Amino acid sequence: MGKNFVKDITSMDDDFAQWYTDVVTKAELIDYSSVRGSMIIRPYGYSLWENIKSELDDRIKKTGHENVYMPLFIPESLLQKEKDHIKGFAPEVAWITHGGEEELEERLCVRPTSEVLFGEHFKHIIHSYRDLPKLYNQWANVVRWEKTTRPFLRTLEFLWQEGHTCHETEVEAHEETIKMINVYAELCENTLAIPVVKGKKTDKEKFAGAKYTYTIESLMHDGKALQSGTSHHLGDGFANAFGIQFTNREGNLQYVQQTSWGFTTRIIGAMIMVHGDNRGLVIPPKAAPTQVMIVPIAQHKEGVLDFAYDLKEELAGSVRVDIDASDKKPGWKFNEYEMKGIPLRLEVGPKDIEKNQVVLVRRDTGEKIYVKLENLSTELEKLLDDIQTNLFNKAKDHLQENSREVLSYEQFKSDLEVHAGFIKAMWCGERACEDKIKEETGATSRCIPFEQQQLTTTCIYCSKPAKHMVYWAKAY
Repeated sequence: MGKNFVKDITSMDDDFAQWYTDVVTKAELIDYSSVRGSMIIRPYGYSLWENIKSELDDRIKKTGHENVYMPLFIPESLLQKEKDHIKGFAPEVAWITHGGEEELEERLCVRPTSEVLFGEHFKHIIHSYRDLPKLYNQWANVVRWEKTTRPFLRTLEFLWQEGHTCHETEVEAHEETIKMINVYAELCENTLAIPVVKGKKTDKEKFAGAKYTYTIESLMHDGKALQSGTSHHLGDGFANAFGIQFTNREGNLQYVQQTSWGFTTRIIGAMIMVHGDNRGLVIPPKAAPTQVMIVPIAQHKEGVLDFAYDLKEELAGSVRVDIDASDKKPGWKFNEYEMKGIPLRLEVGPKDIEKNQVVLVRRDTGEKIYVKLENLSTELEKLLDDIQTNLFNKAKDHLQENSREVLSYEQFKSDLEVHAGFIKAMWCGERACEDKIKEETGATSRCIPFEQQQLTTTCIYCSKPAKHMVYWAKAY
């Protein structure tokens, strides 16, 4: 890698935040807009989201859900119907007060989420148990007026999907809630090579208006946690607020049980911070817009470009492949596509053509491999699978190495100062202890993991009997 290029990206060990900013801008994922905290998602960044969206949409539809679309605007009176919900979102709501030059009779909220819109709609279309379940999903943008912003991780406007479902029974709603958090976990681990911890949010951290919230938590390279997807059991709170009732199998009126669940563009930020290095992005092959980039060597020589283009055409049916036939020097191209995280670089020049071979270079390890043309398709498939597996295993090792069991509060505090990462510690279940831990250390409860361990019998903070083992961490 050229020295000048390395200077373009701040070392992640020197300043991780600046490294992240350098990567998202120089790899052409985003550009900044004229509105604070709003980003322009450039074609390369958007194609990443399209791949993730396509994978997730397929999984959502296979579980029986249908896509719908709700309005962008919510009347204030509608938002006020579920009190816990509006209380939770009030600080982040963007309001519209004028239409043209006229002041509106009622303010409109730009949707921060769509529970109330779905609630109003469900009331109109659900009448009998025969109408259930209703399994809906929406791909949309939402607006939350954040004070501190960072591209992908926290922006005023972001893209996501939000699922909204109605069920006859609490048990069915619970099954839906757990099913969808598992869908998110599977997508993160199998497509994005991001290992996750699955669990339940504490009451303090759960979604506003929910009965309970399930979450997947991932660990970034710098040891901070990132909430990567959530699934909420809403119970009948919204159903009561909106009058969503149905005639049950016994002929009596009953409120529906609801869920909602969401996955956003912040997962691109997670992917960057889990896999990236000092050369830039490292993109798992299953998510990569371009899996193989062909770089012709000595392309001015007769036959080289024709050979490279023929190769691209041959490979296009089996991998996502592109070619850079610009007049830039090969070294510049190598740097560019390493920065953009393309899993494999394919080099081919006059000597390779003579030998009936190409050169493959892995982004994850830098390994250079010489492959005969007759073996190319098979070798590409094998290498892309191996890169995908290697990235996941490397991230899983990082997660495990930076998840530590702590038995005392003094150890909790000292460990947090010395090491970043997850701390596993026992908790009594009291909000007061949770608040004090955050106030004194900056660490928040990330989740009560489904896989429980009894590290001690007492709470890490107050020494009262412990109810749960909790993952704690500083987080984005």
